[in-house]
Amino acid sequence: MSNLALIFRMDVESAVRSKWYWAYVLIVLTSIGSIFAAGVADSRVMGFTGLTRTLLIFIQACNLILPIVILVSTVRTLVKEKETNVFEYLLSYPISLGEYYWGKALSRLVIVAMPLIFGMAFAVAFSLIKTKAVPWELIGLYTALLVANTVYFVGLSFLLSSVVKTQEMGLGLALAIWLVVIALIDVVLLGMMIKALVPEEVIYAIALVNPIQVFKMAAVSLFDPVLSVIGPAAYFILDLFGNRAFIVYSLCYLIASGLGFFAVGFWRFCRKDLL
Repeated sequence: MSNLALIFRMDVESAVRSKWYWAYVLIVLTSIGSIFAAGVADSRVMGFTGLTRTLLIFIQACNLILPIVILVSTVRTLVKEKETNVFEYLLSYPISLGEYYWGKALSRLVIVAMPLIFGMAFAVAFSLIKTKAVPWELIGLYTALLVANTVYFVGLSFLLSSVVKTQEMGLGLALAIWLVVIALIDVVLLGMMIKALVPEEVIYAIALVNPIQVFKMAAVSLFDPVLSVIGPAAYFILDLFGNRAFIVYSLCYLIASGLGFFAVGFWRFCRKDLL
């Protein structure tokens, strides 16, 4: 077994033994399963009326909860082992920094993403039992969005963990970033910018680089192709991208940004004092 696979397995086993992880799994499975199951049970085969109604609730929960859960649980991954002198022990073995870093990164992606995927699989199973019909495209695209969002915030967490010097600093910075991206949702900062007559191109550009806003708009567009619930911004988005192109942009933006964070974090990790 390669060192990367060994680091991956050890980190996964460590997470599985912790209580916080099973609490996270329980919350994800019960929330996704119950919300999607209730929506499918009350929906029409073609209209998905009940499903779209419950999806709106779940989208807001994902926007607020999933990023902060990922950031808080992952930002300490690297800096914690420096503070506890684990690096000094690990580096005495023939393990390269790349094997250690990417083994940890892959394990964290799997640890966070698997409960989300299992929750969606539960929704599919319930749909087959209850209605004998599954909105495969809707569920597939939504699962892809959840995974892409996970890649973004796990990558951001690893970048932060490779930069900060203490766990407390990492947690504080993670909370500050979460508050900033939440504030950049149109109900706060964007609303103030509109009131201040900031050019609409600037407002839309900010919305299109805010991961939470991008995830929200892409998820809404899955069951509302004209984005009527978003308001005037829908016209700009549809004119610039189109519905399907915007979903592709959202997936590519979240995944590419997350991988970029991982790469920059690895570059910084290899150049910092680990002991």
